[in-house]
Amino acid sequence: MSDEEKQAAPAVEAAVEAAKPPSTAEADVTKYKTAADIVHNVIKKLIELSVEGAKILDLCIEGDKLLEQGTAAVYNKAVKGAKVAKGIAFPTCISVNNAVAHFSPLASDPQSEQVLAKDDVVKIHLGAHIDGFAAISAETIVVGASPENPVTGRKADVIKAAWHAAELAMRTVKVGNKNWAVTEAVARAAAVWDCKPVEGRPFPCMLSCEQKKDVIDGTKRIILNPSEQQKRDFEAATFAEGDVWGIDVLISTGEDGKARIEESRTTLYQRDSTVTYQLKMKTSRAVFSEVQKKAGAFPFNVRVLEDEKRARMGLQEAVQHSLVKPYEVIYTPANTFVAAFHFTMALLPGGPSLITHPPVWYKPEIVKTDKELEDEELKAILARNLRETKKSKKKKAKAEEGDVKEE
Repeated sequence: MSDEEKQAAPAVEAAVEAAKPPSTAEADVTKYKTAADIVHNVIKKLIELSVEGAKILDLCIEGDKLLEQGTAAVYNKAVKGAKVAKGIAFPTCISVNNAVAHFSPLASDPQSEQVLAKDDVVKIHLGAHIDGFAAISAETIVVGASPENPVTGRKADVIKAAWHAAELAMRTVKVGNKNWAVTEAVARAAAVWDCKPVEGRPFPCMLSCEQKKDVIDGTKRIILNPSEQQKRDFEAATFAEGDVWGIDVLISTGEDGKARIEESRTTLYQRDSTVTYQLKMKTSRAVFSEVQKKAGAFPFNVRVLEDEKRARMGLQEAVQHSLVKPYEVIYTPANTFVAAFHFTMALLPGGPSLITHPPVWYKPEIVKTDKELEDEELKAILARNLRETKKSKKKKAKAEEGDVKEE
């Protein structure tokens, strides 16, 4: 090759690169981020509506309606003659005070009349998907709080602990790190404010999981507050480039983080695509077919099914044979408070990337505590950017080079 040809080659390669259509991975990330934008807008609206006297049932219905409207407005061009699947990836749940998660009542439920009260600790949790790529988010607010009327006491402790734990988890989900590093970081953050992570077992739906197309509960998982037995048995997993994770941080003011099922009826379910079973009852088959059509692989609320009474009857057999799994409403003991933050993130070639938006409501001036983070190691982790800039990479490389020379 002549010198002229050598000089021309990079320019030609650059032109070819520029002309290439976006990679599948880039297209997938765009779908994740589009879903995340919709989720962010819905959470913002629900925070505005979460005032004293607001009915929880109304908030859940409004959240799901806004998710449907948001996803209906995008990706309407058919791809290879087929419509792009989109919709709710996690139905709107509004869980208050010691309710950990999954509270989304039906109009027929005894608790459907529950309203928000001033100073309630409220977890808003929901998700959307585009073409099976789901962005799920949760955050915690306190009804009526403001810089002039900040949250204090144990409510402030648990929210501040959960926020710091989520920020630490975000920076610990790095290529090469193990899932246990997140478990430890969350526990250390919670301890600063005398709180505990909510136990990850015996409730599988309380784990953080790897995500893929049409999958929000992958096999690589993170457990919080494990027992000694679980520490021995729970499978270690290594974060790898290309991973997408849904990280669920749940912190309680309770002494041990233990949670239990109480009187609330389960309204959220999800089809388990790894299980096959021929349902015997005609009603069960009809309900299961409706679930597959309306929700696909994602969790759904019984509210979306045509006949609630028939749906509950049909779901019984499906749950019994593990075709469908329940998302039970979980509680910590009375007079405790739970705060939650959930985020979706991707480990891209350029570094970690937060897919969902940062919390809308949380600000240090609204949450006032007597305790502050003093652990220098944790403070150093929090001071880092989620993704290293080119400047910080060069600085790090130079520092490492200097260490080598000294040796």
